Amino acid sequence: MNEDKFKIIAFYEFKTIESPREMRGLIKSFCSTSKIRGTVIIATEGINGTICGLNHDIDSFLEFTSEHGFSNNNIKTSHSKIMPFYRLKVKVKKEIITFYGEPIDPTITRGESLTPKDWEKIIQSDDVVVLDVRNKYETRIGSFKNSIDPETNSFTEFKQFIDSKISDYHGKKIAMYCTGGIRCEKASMYVKSLGHQEVYQLHGGILNYLEATEPTSTSWDGECFVFDNRVSVTHELNPGSYQLCSGCREPISSADKQSKYYEEGVSCPSCFHDLTENKIKGSRDRSRQIKQNNLKGRISTFTEFNTDDYRNLI
Repeated sequence: MNEDKFKIIAFYEFKTIESPREMRGLIKSFCSTSKIRGTVIIATEGINGTICGLNHDIDSFLEFTSEHGFSNNNIKTSHSKIMPFYRLKVKVKKEIITFYGEPIDPTITRGESLTPKDWEKIIQSDDVVVLDVRNKYETRIGSFKNSIDPETNSFTEFKQFIDSKISDYHGKKIAMYCTGGIRCEKASMYVKSLGHQEVYQLHGGILNYLEATEPTSTSWDGECFVFDNRVSVTHELNPGSYQLCSGCREPISSADKQSKYYEEGVSCPSCFHDLTENKIKGSRDRSRQIKQNNLKGRISTFTEFNTDDYRNLI
């Protein structure tokens, strides 16, 4: 057991939840008491989240969700020496991942779920269209070889992409993937509803694939964007080489930092020309405050905790 590392789990489940607000209260209370941080979204159609805590607290959380009727069959686990979340957020929304604008029936037919091993086989076929369901700020730092990038800014735009392209894929198999599996599962439901028969999805998404596949025999190229302070992970699920721009919240590389438009904690080449003076001033003030707190050893929202410090946190 990695006692010097935090345990991070990404999870989701399409499941009818009769009272999302009641479930929100239960989860928020448990996580707050257990010093678990991260984001959990609850809707009548299910649950979706990424959370982090000490090993035994995350294990207890999974026992807790199991006791409340969740299967916990779609858990992706990784580790970090630094707590990758600043706070806990538990929200009730219409959808656990926004796509239709309204909750779905969790029993809707979706694409066939493939293990990483079967996924590796099918994406090598000439009659398969491999679609990356993620946003373009995610796809530009890593993807499966020969996959199609829809260059979308949001998951709802992917729906529009499918509407415009589905006729082009007639007679072919469609295989979709995303970070943790939830987006490609919901997208596969939509493609099936349009009458396309042979639809596949990567079970557990890229994170599950990376965990199950050796780097020496992979079809994955690059790093995988994740929605926490690690920003990206490598094939071994270790923290990657990217950081997050404070101005636009998109990943920035070492090359981006060489640009004259990069300013730590403020801007990057992608957003420099779009930032207002008020935004720049606010970012600089925030960056300055974080540095001062770190120098003086003050605990703040943005303190980076290791496991020893976190155990002693009240």
